[in-house]
Amino acid sequence: MGGAYACAVVLAPPKMDRQKSENLHSMPPSPCVRRFAVSLLLLPLLAGCIETPRPEPALDVPLAYSNARQDRGAGPVQPGWWRTFGSPELAGFVDASQTGNFDIAAAVARIGEADAQAKIAGSTLFPQLEGGASLSRARTGLGSEGGAGQGSNRFNPTFLASYEIDFWGKNRALLASADALAQATRFDRDTVALTAAAATASTYVRILTARERLRIARQNLDAAQRVLTIIRERLEVGTATALDLAQQESVVAQIRANIPAFEQAAAQDSATLAVLMGRAPERVRVAGASLNALRMPAIASGLPSHLLERRPDIMAAEARLEAAHLNVNAAKAAFFPTISLTAQGGFASAALSSLFNPGAGFYAVSAGLTQPIFQGFLLQGQYELQQSRQDELLQLYRGAVINGFADVERALIALRQLGLQEALQRESLASSRRAYDIAVQRLREGTVDLVTVLQTQTTLFQAEDVLTQVRANRYLAAIALYQALGGGWGGKPDGERKAP
Repeated sequence: MGGAYACAVVLAPPKMDRQKSENLHSMPPSPCVRRFAVSLLLLPLLAGCIETPRPEPALDVPLAYSNARQDRGAGPVQPGWWRTFGSPELAGFVDASQTGNFDIAAAVARIGEADAQAKIAGSTLFPQLEGGASLSRARTGLGSEGGAGQGSNRFNPTFLASYEIDFWGKNRALLASADALAQATRFDRDTVALTAAAATASTYVRILTARERLRIARQNLDAAQRVLTIIRERLEVGTATALDLAQQESVVAQIRANIPAFEQAAAQDSATLAVLMGRAPERVRVAGASLNALRMPAIASGLPSHLLERRPDIMAAEARLEAAHLNVNAAKAAFFPTISLTAQGGFASAALSSLFNPGAGFYAVSAGLTQPIFQGFLLQGQYELQQSRQDELLQLYRGAVINGFADVERALIALRQLGLQEALQRESLASSRRAYDIAVQRLREGTVDLVTVLQTQTTLFQAEDVLTQVRANRYLAAIALYQALGGGWGGKPDGERKAP
């Protein structure tokens, strides 16, 4: 529509005689009136042209995960997945992180901000009412003999109501977009909560890992010192050399040098664990000392298509894409006319006592239609901006889905390979321990040289430490798989806003 029309409604027309009235009704309508009537008839047809086509994600969803295993005894991931590791202490820490984590609290605050923005966007769908009042006093001329002139007062309370008819759906689209963004913040909150739970569980596993490696290092230090004692005894009787003594002292010193690093890692991770729960490090004490306190859960991955509704980050990306689509609709509706209604009423009187008499009242009603004609390509630029933003969020949504599939595959691969590696490493550790025990026994008997003992000793120490790291990485992979699968999150959060 390229023109602008204005309609003035006369509420109290002047009186006219019957003949003039009949002549007026018998006159054909003016061209302006005919154009306005035709425009009103065409408005419903044009309103249907505002909706833009929704973007097609064209997702490549595989039928199954390549590295998934059919676990008949394992159900889908449930909320509170951290309890499946069998550690009450771990469960308590993760529960505390869900209530005390500051990142989650900030995400909740962002939900309030988004809801407030949605209320602001929805305010345009309701009439706007304003009230005011004015008081004025005027004096004209001077009285006789220098006296005061005549004065007059005027009291004028008024009320103004205005309403923009959302015929093209622009304001409703903006409200729906704000609602979609508010929904996205709720998904963001769930994503932060899932991340905090996974980070807390992973930090706890790293603390136990550092403590277990510290325990192994101290046990190895004791064993190395016992071998050192044997060498010193043999040196006294002349069956060992100073070189043998120096080599074993070097082994003892190296093991002792590793101990502070493990202590540091355990202490720093304990501080990190406290931060995840929103507490001071001095308030947190971790009782667990070994990975033996945990058990490996069985996790069912399900179908890849289920992941689209299991992960809150994917749902957040979808909600933002929907908001962008609605903004495109609103930008397109801005090209069409704006229809507004205005009403004003009040009282005006020179005397306060007669202010609210019927004769002091007045009102006016008007309707207006404004059509943008040329604004320096402002509307076109805004429309293209929203289209480009929609295209960007479409690609981000597609990327979030593909990254979700990749996260699951990586976690499945790690979990399977680390399980095989742990079984093989246990066999290696058992063989290394037998070789070391035999070597130490023969060293006492004097039937084996010190080089053999040192080699078996080093192999045993390394096998024990590697096994601990492999077990820890397997637990971390299980946590990563829980997180990749959405952590038991399975639906839209409560409190969804509804457009009026």
